[in-house]
Amino acid sequence: MIRNPSATPTRAPDPFVFMTELRLAVISGVAARTLPELRHGLETVPGSSVFYHTHQAYLAQHFQKPVYYNDFARWVSDALREYVLAEQIAALDLLSFTSVRQLREAMLALMDARLAARPATAAAPDGEAFYFCRARSFIFPSGLTAREVPDLFRAIGQVSDASLYYHFFEARLRLGRTTNNFSDWLTRQGRPDLAAQIDGLDPYIRTLSELKEAIAAIGRKDA
Repeated sequence: MIRNPSATPTRAPDPFVFMTELRLAVISGVAARTLPELRHGLETVPGSSVFYHTHQAYLAQHFQKPVYYNDFARWVSDALREYVLAEQIAALDLLSFTSVRQLREAMLALMDARLAARPATAAAPDGEAFYFCRARSFIFPSGLTAREVPDLFRAIGQVSDASLYYHFFEARLRLGRTTNNFSDWLTRQGRPDLAAQIDGLDPYIRTLSELKEAIAAIGRKDA
């Protein structure tokens, strides 16, 4: 049983309900063949589209890690041959942003700097335009719940990748929260120590399986 003598004896009013999601990619109708067109599209599409193109690859199962998880960086590199800009976009620390708006502005600033330095740009070859998409998500309970702190860590091994993705990625950035759902609930349970450990995990350098194991290891260490 997980104990901490110094923990504040408070209880969350509700159990933790593990949610999961089904996602349907929808083409927005906005396309780009040049860097200025990409910049314009990035500025005007909904935040859900920005989130989709910067995060959808993390949910996909890869036999080999891609060079770029960020769709914008990958297209800028492959279609426009703008390798420096692609590296700059890919190097953005997604964990440092607390809203999609901040992430959008950071990418726009990089594109503006590139265009200010060299206004001339190439166009993507025929058939290689960038098509902005967004994800239409359907959120529903997975059937797993946790009423006590140990229950949360026991359930982690059973959750799907889609559930983990929702509670860790979507809850923090797309929904504009400062932390993931697990850490938020643990804090309200009087376990800010465990919440801080989970919040300190960088999901962008791990696969979802590795992230799941890292969370479970925190629970085992505290048992």
